[in-house]
Amino acid sequence: MWKKFKVFLKKLTPAQVIVGYYAIATTISVLLLRIPAVHKPGVEVSFIDSVFTAISAVSVTGLTTMNISDTYSVFGIFMLILILQFGGIGVMTLGTFFWLLLGRKIGLKERQLIMIDQNQTNLSGLVLLIKDILKIILLIELMGTIILGVYFLNYYPDWKEAFFHALFASVSATTNGGFDITGNSLQPYAKDYFVQLINIILITLGAIGFPVLIEVKQFLMKREHQRAFRFSLFTKLTSVTFLALLVFGTVIILLLESGHALKNANWHESFFYAFFQSASTRSGGLYTMDVSSFTQATLIIMSGLMFIGASPSSVGGGIRTTTFALNILYLYHFAKGNRHIKIFRRELHEDDLRKSLAVTMLAFALCAISLVVLSITEDHSLLTLMFEVCSAFGTTGLSMGITADLSSVGKCVIMILMFIGRIGMTSFLFMIGGKEEKANYHYPVERVIIG
Repeated sequence: MWKKFKVFLKKLTPAQVIVGYYAIATTISVLLLRIPAVHKPGVEVSFIDSVFTAISAVSVTGLTTMNISDTYSVFGIFMLILILQFGGIGVMTLGTFFWLLLGRKIGLKERQLIMIDQNQTNLSGLVLLIKDILKIILLIELMGTIILGVYFLNYYPDWKEAFFHALFASVSATTNGGFDITGNSLQPYAKDYFVQLINIILITLGAIGFPVLIEVKQFLMKREHQRAFRFSLFTKLTSVTFLALLVFGTVIILLLESGHALKNANWHESFFYAFFQSASTRSGGLYTMDVSSFTQATLIIMSGLMFIGASPSSVGGGIRTTTFALNILYLYHFAKGNRHIKIFRRELHEDDLRKSLAVTMLAFALCAISLVVLSITEDHSLLTLMFEVCSAFGTTGLSMGITADLSSVGKCVIMILMFIGRIGMTSFLFMIGGKEEKANYHYPVERVIIG
């Protein structure tokens, strides 16, 4: 039996192993959330709701069928923090960390798994990458906890409660978890721009991509005698796209809601409402106002932004910012008749363009099928369901308040979307595709009419 199992494991591709690891992480999370001590006295949680919360935490989405502050004890909230860390940093990052603590050597197979989990293209420097990721994300969370903890002394009666809320808020924002223990996300701080700004910074640092943060660190630590530092194409492309989407979302929300949800707000309140919600659509899931008060046009735009999601090798989901950027660049250059796409004095690889198109098409099909299923099983408007689907796939966590009302089938659909959103469409494609088989022969090439 054991021999057959080992043979089965050897046949699995690295992408399939990664998916298996995340499935194991979800199972462990469910068991942790079923411990009686994690719930407040007298509170009962159904098994499917525990599974939903576990997947939402592992995928760092933030959608939940219950009020976290009313359901979980202090011990339970610390369990959620642990699961959010596991989901945000990634199974292979934490696994490699513990592997190194035990003094084990990181072999070729482990490096292949890290490469798939972090969307890397080569095997060199992966262990150093993992160490840098851990250092950076823990430092960000620590700084966020200290800053918010000191500031929260203005809101809470003692330092223990202030730093408890600060720790959860920092981890939730940095991992883009979207969970809250206030009961109303960041609505209690709707007019506190300092708290909002710190959360926006934490959300951005978690969603912009670990490679970007590492390159920024290398640039800041560059010695004077070293040659000029050059940022990679990935860092330039993802940073520009991330900023462009943030500005676009802010401007659109301001324009569309100026006469509706924001009509009674002054200019700086309107700006921060729009700015925060735009930043949150990257994958944050926190909110400072009820998104169901927005117009249909705004909700459609926000659904599109959540579908795009965060950057690759980050804590967020969606098709990712670089995928969106490559699709736009391809369409622009195709319309101009250019066969080769150049940007930032570099030329894009055809394989990356094909992969971005495949990821987008499969993601769109996945979300469309999910929307059809939910429209059959749920008694909600199509726009509300579309918003929920895009939020789950983008591991964002924003909702129009229907998550708790979903049927068992609806919850399963959302759980699948959150899980796929976390592992990434590339890993999902490689998982269902299996091992690549090289063709021993080719047929004659023939052109077909397109368009």
